[in-house]
Amino acid sequence: MAGATGRVALVTGASSGIGAATARLLAARGMRVVVNYLHSGSAAKEVVAGIEAAGGQAMAVQADVREAAAVESMIEQVQAAWAGIDVLVHNALTPYVIKPFQDMTWEELGGKLDDEMRAAFAVTKAVLPTMTEQGWGRIIYLGTGLSRAPRDGMIALGTAKAALAQFARYLAQELGPQGITVNVVEPGPVEDTRMAGVLDEKQKQRQVAATPLGRLAHPGDVAQVVAFYASEDNAFMTGTSAAVNGGMSMY
Repeated sequence: MAGATGRVALVTGASSGIGAATARLLAARGMRVVVNYLHSGSAAKEVVAGIEAAGGQAMAVQADVREAAAVESMIEQVQAAWAGIDVLVHNALTPYVIKPFQDMTWEELGGKLDDEMRAAFAVTKAVLPTMTEQGWGRIIYLGTGLSRAPRDGMIALGTAKAALAQFARYLAQELGPQGITVNVVEPGPVEDTRMAGVLDEKQKQRQVAATPLGRLAHPGDVAQVVAFYASEDNAFMTGTSAAVNGGMSMY
């Protein structure tokens, strides 16, 4: 089993936002990082170039994480270059609609649920053989505070991420005896992300006013919590959800 330095971390959806910040931080802490992307190849390569310029190791690999065959191909590429995956950070955000339930079709709600769980299923299945074989692994899913605290129009995303959070708890129970921890990081609104883009200025100010720490999160704030869950330091936390929202969830 590799030491803390040199472990291989796969970060899905890592070409921008929280995924990119997490990839940079894990690389800075000595992990070899797989920067997964779907469409943004040039942005993913920029993340890799930045990591390498800082002395770290990274590679960009394209894959639609909803497709099991694409995920398997990605894992094979990584294994050929480095080895199996020690740490999975599943951050990729599949598309969703923002609208009231009364205006929503089953395809819009059920499609998001299917995409969310299909992607989590595919990437988790693909990384488990190495983790179980070595008796050590870290799995971190990116959720959202919306799975607990509803907001207008966000029923598709909130419901899908609530399913993901419960999936993580079941995995934590099953995989704990094999030395694998499974945790969820649930950010509130985060600056410089696609989700933050759905808030207009008035909504953003309302969110800030409801946050004891007086600002929205930055991608780096979330990455710090992910990095803890991914580390050797996290020896005894599994099945937990961390709310990274500046205290907003207390209300």
